[in-house]
Amino acid sequence: MGIDYYETLTVNRNATDDDLKKAYRKLVMKWHPDKNPNNKKEAEAKFKDISEAYEAKEGLKGIPPPGHESSTDFHFNPRNAEDIFAEFFGSSPFDFSSMGRSKSTRYQRDGGGMFGSIPENSTPFRSYTEGVGGASTRAGGALRKAAPVESKLVCNLEELYRGSTRKMKISRSVVNPNGLVPESEILTIDIKPGWKKGTKITFLDKGNAQANLLPADLIFVVDEKPHDVFTRDGNDLVIHQKISLAEALAGATVNIATLDGRDLAIPVDDVVSPGYELVIAKEGMPIVKEPGRRGNLRIKFDVKFPARSVKVVRGFFARESCKLRSAVLFIRAKMVVAMSELSIRL
Repeated sequence: MGIDYYETLTVNRNATDDDLKKAYRKLVMKWHPDKNPNNKKEAEAKFKDISEAYEAKEGLKGIPPPGHESSTDFHFNPRNAEDIFAEFFGSSPFDFSSMGRSKSTRYQRDGGGMFGSIPENSTPFRSYTEGVGGASTRAGGALRKAAPVESKLVCNLEELYRGSTRKMKISRSVVNPNGLVPESEILTIDIKPGWKKGTKITFLDKGNAQANLLPADLIFVVDEKPHDVFTRDGNDLVIHQKISLAEALAGATVNIATLDGRDLAIPVDDVVSPGYELVIAKEGMPIVKEPGRRGNLRIKFDVKFPARSVKVVRGFFARESCKLRSAVLFIRAKMVVAMSELSIRL
């Protein structure tokens, strides 16, 4: 019993070429394996049957109904379903990596049959092989992929420190039974702790579909938003801390709020000289390729000098020197008296 291609395409035997195209467009989009991830085996079988029926459309009117004996020993050897699909739509918006990869020829036959006499060692039919990346090769040239589309993903330093999830709504053109139509979709991006400016996140085939081209890839490129307090230097965080001249000379405690909400109280015991930098280990950015490790926190100090003239500053130190001299003389006198009392007792 033969295969009833009319029944496969759900058309009557008087269907026109336009009717066959409409039926194929509707059914192939419904049963494409990528549209049926939960029922992929059945979808693949139906997708191939539909493609085979459409491929035979030029000979459909001569194919006898099922159960009718034919005097012609005819064998139909269809092309790959993905080849037919890509040729019909001008590009293939789906991934055919899960389906068969083989060379296919449009028709083969034995005997005279309805297609007329074919000379030996010749064929009027084209040969197709799958191209690089799943695209069809036609006339020696594979379908090209459209150039990737890049878009900035602006992240603040807190997101890159702790990680976060971002929802991105995109609008693009896709292929459906009615041709190219606009479609909106929400993509989820998991921002990993430690990502840097320039990190790229690629969504395959999420760009616009175009005639005779495979859909472009959509690429998001991380960009860092400047922070009010911290500056990033590789895996390190840098902060500029202002202290007074007195604190620079006598020491101080610096309080810093971290990017994850902790408060650090950092003692500064050294004399802070120009160019002095205090390094706090493991308080920098996470290191993506080394989970659990972090860079350093580097504190650069800006010493605030008194906003007075040199003469006033000199006067200040002169007065303070007098007070210090008086204090030294007073202490010395006290020590003399104490020594005198001690010698009298002895």
